[in-house]
Amino acid sequence: MKIRDIKYSIAILAMMQLTVSCKKDFLELVPKGTATEENFYRNETEVYQGLISVYDVMQWGTTGGYTMKQPLLSAASDDCFAGGSNASDQPGWVAYDNFNMDSRLGPQVGLWSKNFTGINRANIILEKIEKATTLSAGFKTRVTAEAKFLRAYFYFDLVRFFGNVPLITATIPTGELYTQKQSAPAAIYAQVEKDLRDAYPSLPATVATNEKGRISMGAAKALLAKVLLYQNDNTKLQEAATLFNDINKVGNAYGYSLLPNYADIFRPDNKFNAEVILEIPHSTLAAWGDWGWVNGGEGNVGTQFVGMDSYNGDTYSAGWGFCPVTLSLVNAMKTDPRFATSIIDGAALKAAGATYNGRYQNTDYFIKKYAPLKAYRSNSGTAELNWPIDEIEMRLADTYLMEAEALVRLNSNPTRALELLTAVRARVGLTPVPATLDNIFNERRLELAFEGHRFFDLVRSGRAVTVLGPVGYKAGKSEFIPIPQQEIDLTKGVIKQNPGYN
Repeated sequence: MKIRDIKYSIAILAMMQLTVSCKKDFLELVPKGTATEENFYRNETEVYQGLISVYDVMQWGTTGGYTMKQPLLSAASDDCFAGGSNASDQPGWVAYDNFNMDSRLGPQVGLWSKNFTGINRANIILEKIEKATTLSAGFKTRVTAEAKFLRAYFYFDLVRFFGNVPLITATIPTGELYTQKQSAPAAIYAQVEKDLRDAYPSLPATVATNEKGRISMGAAKALLAKVLLYQNDNTKLQEAATLFNDINKVGNAYGYSLLPNYADIFRPDNKFNAEVILEIPHSTLAAWGDWGWVNGGEGNVGTQFVGMDSYNGDTYSAGWGFCPVTLSLVNAMKTDPRFATSIIDGAALKAAGATYNGRYQNTDYFIKKYAPLKAYRSNSGTAELNWPIDEIEMRLADTYLMEAEALVRLNSNPTRALELLTAVRARVGLTPVPATLDNIFNERRLELAFEGHRFFDLVRSGRAVTVLGPVGYKAGKSEFIPIPQQEIDLTKGVIKQNPGYN
């Protein structure tokens, strides 16, 4: 379902209006028109529609500019450049790529607005459910758990991108719109942990086929374990490892397993496969054609971004030439069996007769995992806005490697750590290597290329200065992006800028 925002000037405190005209894999409803917040949520159907409005925000990638999370984070890492037609095509991307953002230049407006919109919608649902008297106990319990998971999901992104952000767990009265102070990351993480701990016991272990896309117990446990790991607090590692083990063990209660064929994970006709823990669905169903409100559709615009510009040849459709792959990653992967699934060799395509335009920062290597495929180009609406390529946020190989990392950092159960690392490598025919942190992080780069993990892995492991320092990364600054200047201006300095961006 698609819910449009009332565009208040301060994005984090935008009030929600419900325009129920959305479509997800697990919800197919006839549009119902417009209702106000006050007279909505009268029954389970309307509460469910409100819940899907929270899920809907996960799809957004074009709030405040093009800010699709996975390709943007690839550009920030050492795996891709920004690309585009020139340095002024998407200057915010180039600024993130080079770590020369300022309070007005960068991807911050979209990332701030998206995540606080999701939080606000989750808060509304939680408040309405608490007051509802017509909901069945089972429905109320599950929807509450999903809303808490989603609030935690959005706050986890906010704290990783921005650090100090306002902690808002209830709807805000109009008179308090511009007085919300920031909380330290420790407080944000504590709330994220609380929401996830509250959520997972009330979620189903598995989700029915017609509800694919809804959150399961396994997804909530996996995200909680990831949140614990990412804080670099040694006192939290054992709990993280235990949670990961519950997800990763053979015969787990959630139905997860490594797919035998690595390439099958990313096939658009193999959505919500057994390896996927958290997947954001996209489709052509909206047949969207409105460039003025790109978020109104269901498609993945990131796919259009990373395609080869003006491409003419087999297999692929033309894209816009963003995120050319760095030679650093190409050289790291050139003998790896996952190269063929992950990266397009443009020079080889040209040798076979294809053509495309080499754009800004071109290397002749392009992202393949999320590339625009001719077979999936939409025949209705604006094709560029309707790519049905899902985003895989978390999958089993990722949690295998995070459990291995936690165990190595704990200096505990080296046999299990090696078993997990070996399983990921063996799936693609690679021989075992020792379960060291260096090997685990290297494996994460190759296994999870372009899936949105590399930049945060470099930051949390202390490797960012060494790897990204030559292109502008500065310790004490570049871990976070700047707070949008409009938030500082409109709150008259109540919200403070991150260090290094004043």
